[in-house]
Amino acid sequence: MSSLIYSSGWKSVSLIDVYNSVSFTLWLCGCNLKCPFCHNWRLAENDPGACRWITIDEIVESLSTSLMFIDYLHVTGGEPLLQWAPLFKLFQEAGNSLGVKRSLNTNMTLKEPFKRLLERVLVDHVATDLKLPYRELYGLPAETADKLWANYLENLKLLSDYDTPLELRIPVSRLLKPKALDESLNIVGKHLHRLSNLVVIIQPLIGPPVTTPRSVEWCVENRVAGSDDFLSMLSDVLIKHGFTKIVVRKGPA
Repeated sequence: MSSLIYSSGWKSVSLIDVYNSVSFTLWLCGCNLKCPFCHNWRLAENDPGACRWITIDEIVESLSTSLMFIDYLHVTGGEPLLQWAPLFKLFQEAGNSLGVKRSLNTNMTLKEPFKRLLERVLVDHVATDLKLPYRELYGLPAETADKLWANYLENLKLLSDYDTPLELRIPVSRLLKPKALDESLNIVGKHLHRLSNLVVIIQPLIGPPVTTPRSVEWCVENRVAGSDDFLSMLSDVLIKHGFTKIVVRKGPA
């Protein structure tokens, strides 16, 4: 009997979900964060109007028809590691039976599932956000946010231990100050510089009408769309810390 996974569906060929690569992208439902800018908030909250139970076999069958066009099976959400058991089965099947590389977009705040994922060598590429300031962007009580941030830092170190290719996305709102980015890079930089394959993507948060975020009011108040000088300042901070592969995007996060 095939395992079930709670999903809002997939896109057989995507050009935008993994940097400089083509992916078969699968969206999983459920999330442990409440980011106010999230435009996938309906599936993050397990909305039955957006999500349904799908068998691993269904996904693998569809994935197999896209193999000649894609570089990765990319799983995003929501937070996919909340469904770690069926996710691991999917990644194992994709890698062992189909020979496709596996990419995971995760908030990296769940320690045990992330550790098991790396230990079992089930992922070939990771994408994650460096959400700053994390207390505001996680959308959770401060005490909970602090614990999850600590988990994020531990997982980042673990990722560097395995030298897994990383796509580090920095969502940019008006709340992100160059000084705060500088201070955070003093903490995470030692792990990031151990990675042999790292791209940093500066991604301005864009609200309606381009996206339909969880909090329209928050996004309208805090978006920085079109502020090229501000984005350049953030890029300069990254360069100061020795990062060389930096991409500034202007589309929605």
